[in-house]
Amino acid sequence: MDLGKKRLLAARTFNVGKERIFFVPSRLDEIKEAMTKQDIRDLHKGKAIIVKEIKGRRTKIKKRTKKSDGSKKKNIKNKKRTYMILTRKLRKYLKDLKSQGKISREESKSMRKKIRSKDYRSKAHLQLQIGEMKKWKQIKDFHSFVGEYTNENSKNQKNKK
Repeated sequence: MDLGKKRLLAARTFNVGKERIFFVPSRLDEIKEAMTKQDIRDLHKGKAIIVKEIKGRRTKIKKRTKKSDGSKKKNIKNKKRTYMILTRKLRKYLKDLKSQGKISREESKSMRKKIRSKDYRSKAHLQLQIGEMKKWKQIKDFHSFVGEYTNENSKNQKNKK
């Protein structure tokens, strides 16, 4: 008595493998007569066909590992785009200041290097730094002027004695 086709039909009906289908030996005559999926379902309700439970090893749940630095994909293009926009803006501003004579060639050169190394966050930050630089320059000039003035006075006083 070959019930391979019936086993296959039952497996398709219950969405399981054909190894899990078990026919009760005492009711094989009923199973032989089953033709449709509905007949198979009715026999399953009547306990003539039994679907075995899954047996075997459980699949082990893998531990999630941290992503290593090499496998992280960064949006480099976007970073480069923002860098290029800022750099071009600041260099153009420096060029304008240099052409107006507000900063010297040496200062311009040092600032370009700082722009290259991302020292300035924005145009406003660059303007602030230029303002501070001018203040320090004025203070230096003042101190050097005062120093020269005091040196001249002390020489004059020594000469009078």
